[in-house]
Amino acid sequence: MSTPSSDLNLLLRTLDPLLHEGVYAFACLPPGTGLAGLAPLATFQEDEGLTVVLKEETALAQPVPVLFRAAWITLRVHSDLQAVGLTAAVSQALAAAGISCNMFAGVHHDHLFVPVDEAARALAVLRELQRRGALA
Repeated sequence: MSTPSSDLNLLLRTLDPLLHEGVYAFACLPPGTGLAGLAPLATFQEDEGLTVVLKEETALAQPVPVLFRAAWITLRVHSDLQAVGLTAAVSQALAAAGISCNMFAGVHHDHLFVPVDEAARALAVLRELQRRGALA
């Protein structure tokens, strides 16, 4: 297992983005709703309900109202949870390309959810950011 890094230039040079197969759905479940059968990839509790990210086919089969259809990209660099600037650099590069991005930080990696129709372009932007290796 690698040691997490907080060196922004190193993080950018080693982003190593991976586009996962499939389409992922963002949905909001009312308070008290169970997760049985949903197998969410991620959840976040808010006052208004439980935000879930799950495979689109699972959402449609339940049915769970899909609020956002996304492609999932993992930055395989092992970033420290206290690293400063990685989220900003990635979101700035995607914003400059006109691509919206929702980010989740895991213990080992950062995960991006971009509009499903922008997946290939987002991956190209991230690879260019890695190629440059530092903020422009």
